[in-house]
Amino acid sequence: MRHPRGKSVKVSDEGLTVDLVDGRTITVPLGWFPRLWHGTPRERNHFEIFADGAYIHWPDLDEDLTAAGLLAGQRSGESPKL
Repeated sequence: MRHPRGKSVKVSDEGLTVDLVDGRTITVPLGWFPRLWHGTPRERNHFEIFADGAYIHWPDLDEDLTAAGLLAGQRSGESPKL
């Protein structure tokens, strides 16, 4: 079984959208990830996709997500208030 791999990311004020290399698109509420929710637009749009698309990292916000976790509906375990 192949692991999901992201190829592009879009972050809006309301949601996080990741296009996968297999053609699927994942969209989740930004509120699931308090670090992204509380980040500025500049911080939200400064990300890196690495490990052949398996991981997405926001260095300014110290946030790391996986394509597999997003696909499984995993939310952050952090408090929404930060």
